[in-house]
Amino acid sequence: MIEFGHGTHVGLRRARNEDTYYADAALGLFLVADGMGGHQHGEVAAAIARDTMAERVAQGHALAEAVREANQRLLEENRDCVALPMGTTLVALRLLGEAYEAVWVGDSRAYRWRRELRRISHDHSLVEELVASGRLDPAQAARHPQRNVLTQALGVTRQEQLHIGMARGRIEPGAGFLLCSDGLNESLDDEAIARVLARGELAAQECVDHLLLAALEGSASDNITAVLVRIS
Repeated sequence: MIEFGHGTHVGLRRARNEDTYYADAALGLFLVADGMGGHQHGEVAAAIARDTMAERVAQGHALAEAVREANQRLLEENRDCVALPMGTTLVALRLLGEAYEAVWVGDSRAYRWRRELRRISHDHSLVEELVASGRLDPAQAARHPQRNVLTQALGVTRQEQLHIGMARGRIEPGAGFLLCSDGLNESLDDEAIARVLARGELAAQECVDHLLLAALEGSASDNITAVLVRIS
């Protein structure tokens, strides 16, 4: 059985919410998209990516194929743009029987929960590359002034250069998955997120509500979006 909760908030400093999400237990598809800039604004890019993913997966396409189609649609939208192109990050989860698959582009994240929190995605960001190469430690990365500089984004990265992060595995009873935009993990560290997810007496929606409230009590300088999926 699948239980899920979801929510989004503009945050404390932004005038517009450029995040969006999708949650469909029947389709087994869940996603978060964090839009950015451009002549039509990030919320348009995020919505195009969301709708393309839902449409393609419902037609039977694999997640990676759906991501590439979303990127192509955004590149076409940006073709005649003279200003900065609109783009979006994306993280998506698909549940199929006893297996899961996660894909991502950018720095929206996927976490797995089963008695402890484990990140299953890696950010497509300059700072993450510096950490991977050993030139920066994780503690420095969390405070780095360029931590939000992306190396991949839908609508910005050319199709032949697009790198889609992927993770697969078996679903165990009691497992959970958290998808979020960077507004959440910028405001809450992994320990704070884990404390909320560990509260088994809370429904999935209550957990999401608590995560958003905790983020708002912190800096919450960006839009915040979270989708929590539990399997029992």
